[in-house]
Amino acid sequence: MLSIRMQRTGRKATPMFRIIVQDSRRTPTSGNVVEFLGNYNPHSKELNLNKDKIVVYLKNGAQPTPRVISLLNQQKIKLPEWVKKPVKQSAKIKSPEKLRRNKPAEPVNTEIAEAVIPAEASDESVAEVKD
Repeated sequence: MLSIRMQRTGRKATPMFRIIVQDSRRTPTSGNVVEFLGNYNPHSKELNLNKDKIVVYLKNGAQPTPRVISLLNQQKIKLPEWVKKPVKQSAKIKSPEKLRRNKPAEPVNTEIAEAVIPAEASDESVAEVKD
């Protein structure tokens, strides 16, 4: 089965991607590419696509990856009905009781409150000694 996917190019920390058609059993780095369909620069959000060729490959059964589907939707390329749309997954929190927002509120300025209480007690004891 053919797949429309992204192939990473560019230097370290400055990625650029090619949009390619490739056999789904191969890795994008294998070099066995059926055709180059465009490129994408994530830093400048620049996207160049050959829309005519993409439509031809989609009609012939090439399955785009979820990221490529979102890029094709940005360019308003109509996808066939059989294309599996990406589903947004919501992450479940493992132990919500450990979250800071779920803990009871602590008194503000606890150090100042502790420092004031012993000082008042010492004043009373000094007053008793003077009497």
